[in-house]
Amino acid sequence: MKNKSVKLVLLGFIISSLFACNTNNDTKTEKTATEAGTGTESKSGAVDKEKIKQEIQAKEDQFAEVYNSGEVKNIGYYADDAVTFYPNRPPLVGKAAIVDFLITDIRTNSNKLIFNTNEVFVSSDGNQVVELGTYRLVDSSKTTINTGNYMSLFEKRDGKYVCVRDMSASILPIE
Repeated sequence: MKNKSVKLVLLGFIISSLFACNTNNDTKTEKTATEAGTGTESKSGAVDKEKIKQEIQAKEDQFAEVYNSGEVKNIGYYADDAVTFYPNRPPLVGKAAIVDFLITDIRTNSNKLIFNTNEVFVSSDGNQVVELGTYRLVDSSKTTINTGNYMSLFEKRDGKYVCVRDMSASILPIE
């Protein structure tokens, strides 16, 4: 059961990906962000990193709420073409495969997830975000049974961020 819990936690989040460097000059970058209409620009047209961090944390909170409710079918966190990397298993490719994995995991335990966004690295146009965060898995008595780190790559699609890649790692020693 503990192994399944670790796999679950490592699954739900966690990203690994690179996003392309943008070599445009500052003027062009500001114009691109404003033209993109991302809703995350500051008054000067620059991308508002703090606002994006809050938006990503809200996505993580929503993911945890949906997972903890057991209604994973309704999860809006992942893109249809997302890939997630969990320890000791091949990558899960596609939102359907990820949701199936989460549903199976929920059936085998009653643990709850908690996510915390620590840092975000935002592309110059605000359309890609790499998030670094921590997670905690607690049992029904709210005792921590696993904790670790994750990294996720988000892309803005149809005006909303969706996770396209994620990866997690427990900080517990391997048994």
